[in-house]
Amino acid sequence: MIEPVNNIPSFTQLSEDKALSSIRQTPDELKEVAEQFEAIFLNFFLKQARAAKLAEDPLSNSASKTYRDMLDQEYATSLSGDVDLGIAEGLMRQFGKFVG
Repeated sequence: MIEPVNNIPSFTQLSEDKALSSIRQTPDELKEVAEQFEAIFLNFFLKQARAAKLAEDPLSNSASKTYRDMLDQEYATSLSGDVDLGIAEGLMRQFGKFVG
């Protein structure tokens, strides 16, 4: 019979350790990651806004949906650099103490 091993870290512990070790880099890398997170947040926001449509588009198909998703992702990336939502700055303030 195989006995269970109790000293193996859980997936949560591994992901937390990896996340903390990746945070402990330079302030420039933290800023880049915070801006990428802001872009992900904006992309989610745009997806939710599109999901709240009032009527079905008669010319809609899978190709146009894929194109809209890719375009929304580019919009989110562009907006995260142009529009100051404060998410990236908040993340930098919160995690800045772990950098360096």
